[in-house]
Amino acid sequence: MKVRIAIGADHGGFVLKQPIIDCLKERNIEVLDFGTFDDQESVDYPDYVEKVCSAIIRKDADKGILLCGTGIGVSIAANKFPGIRAALCTNPEMGRLSGEHNNANVIALGGRIIDPNTAVETVQAWLDTPFDDSENSRHQRRVEKINRLDKLYSSINQSKETGGCQYMQRVFEFDHPLIQHKISLLRDKNTGTKEFRELVSEVAMLMAYEVTRDLPLKEVDVETPVGIAHAKVISGKKLGLVPILRAGLGMVDGMLKLLPMAKVGHIGLYRDPETLEPVEYYCKLPSDAAERDMVVLDPMLATGGSASAAIRFLKNRGITNIKLVCLIAARTGVERINRDHPDVDIYCAAVDEELNDHAYIVPGLGDAGDRLFGTK
Repeated sequence: MKVRIAIGADHGGFVLKQPIIDCLKERNIEVLDFGTFDDQESVDYPDYVEKVCSAIIRKDADKGILLCGTGIGVSIAANKFPGIRAALCTNPEMGRLSGEHNNANVIALGGRIIDPNTAVETVQAWLDTPFDDSENSRHQRRVEKINRLDKLYSSINQSKETGGCQYMQRVFEFDHPLIQHKISLLRDKNTGTKEFRELVSEVAMLMAYEVTRDLPLKEVDVETPVGIAHAKVISGKKLGLVPILRAGLGMVDGMLKLLPMAKVGHIGLYRDPETLEPVEYYCKLPSDAAERDMVVLDPMLATGGSASAAIRFLKNRGITNIKLVCLIAARTGVERINRDHPDVDIYCAAVDEELNDHAYIVPGLGDAGDRLFGTK
């Protein structure tokens, strides 16, 4: 597959643009040139940053090159865009390391800082150095943490093309029509136990698609019946599911339909009648749980006490990469998880505003465990 690179420059970086484009074309790389097309007029570099980064986000381009006087301005602006990792480089060694260590998908160069030959060598070093995504790679681990920070602090609502969910307060609220339709059926008090159980499983399966969006990929060659395809597969990531008993059990089968290789642990909690604090009465996890990305399953995030305790129990056992998936969240619960575990992403199908006197989410859908198992 032919590589496509978007390039943009202001008047200060224009001197580097054509030599870099010539180099890219010699390497049979397709170039998307967003300007500027001369250095006679002062222009605003954020305009060109937006064009290049938008092309990458839309997948019109695989990578981007941004040029200004020093490279500082374009690198700062580029890193405002979700999913962009822009590296400011001044020599070939920095270009090499930005590829190997940071998996930079944008490189920023300064026309007043380096000469055209150095710029071309730097771009070549960046392009020729693959990212170190080997198993147990410290660079892979760090880039994954950058990606989590990107999600936590982005204020951009993601469109259907970039995720199918909306982001607010470190919560990913799914807006997919199928999920919203099925959540409406779950809320209906007339939905029976059998249908309720099936709907919970279906929603969990649909949510798994987005919860796993940040899984790393590696390129492989696959022999098809008519040729060789340059394809991608998941890069050795281990996953685990941890339902909080008992209601979390209803979400496991749906998740496993998309993640059949995931291992499943269980956590059981009860609330101490005197201290009102969650107490662990059961915990069984995979033997290699600390090596896995763990997804905690709990249909209702109300006060957040049980979910926060479950996450704490996992962290106490050396597990560091944790996501929380629920059907409906109350803002009180969201705030509790944000406060206790700011590193944990929350995924849900709806955020409701209130809790009643019995700590039930309003309007919510009632007691998920009772409705799943027909116990009330």
